[in-house]
Amino acid sequence: MSFSLFAAALGLGQFVGMLACLEIGYRFGRRRSQADSRAHEGLGTMEAAIFALLGLLLGFAFAGATSRFEARRQLVVQEANAIGSAYLLIDVLPSSDQPAMRRLFRDYLEARLGEHQNRADWTSAEHQMGQLQQQMWSRAFAASQIDATQNTTRLVLPALNQLIVVATARKVALRTYLPPLILGLLMAVAFACASLAGHAMAKRGGRSKFHLLLYAAAVSITIYTVLDLDDPRFGLIRLDAAEVVLQQLHDSIR
Repeated sequence: MSFSLFAAALGLGQFVGMLACLEIGYRFGRRRSQADSRAHEGLGTMEAAIFALLGLLLGFAFAGATSRFEARRQLVVQEANAIGSAYLLIDVLPSSDQPAMRRLFRDYLEARLGEHQNRADWTSAEHQMGQLQQQMWSRAFAASQIDATQNTTRLVLPALNQLIVVATARKVALRTYLPPLILGLLMAVAFACASLAGHAMAKRGGRSKFHLLLYAAAVSITIYTVLDLDDPRFGLIRLDAAEVVLQQLHDSIR
């Protein structure tokens, strides 16, 4: 199962679970009210504290996901700049090495764009990119051994190193998600708050289906959005706008 389907299934499960908790809390509250007319007194402070905790968890989770998404966007821009700068420095290499190096750069960009476009086999594209990085480095290093001007060592090798560093940072960023423990805590507190909301609703003597559905949907959609932000390649919220820069770079070096 892809991360997108997992996020959707988790969001739907959260919605259904919260509706169940609301109903359980409501029935429990009605039973307590019938047994004791003062069953709901003195609980407001504790309920407010737990709901405040849910608000904080949702806020921090959403802010963290937004921050990670923006960091990934910036890394795409840095990667495009690193590739473009390294490509321009191919002119420093001996003329006999330039055609092969340009071909490697074109293949690298095609693999990079394929990683973004091919959702089913992006790990294969990452492996291909790693091999191409090694080939570019090996060819540039070999050229530096016979370059009397040392321009290859001073200019090309550092540019290739920066390309590899940014690619590694982007790979790590794409695998950085909301920690499972925090996600589990967030969902557990959301279920607890749903139970408390249902319990409090018992005081009015009847359910409000509109409020039940709205409350469960609002929290569940927020949790789904947090997960979707953590999946910028395959989710609904994606980095397509930033990836256009790489496509334009690829078109410019054909």
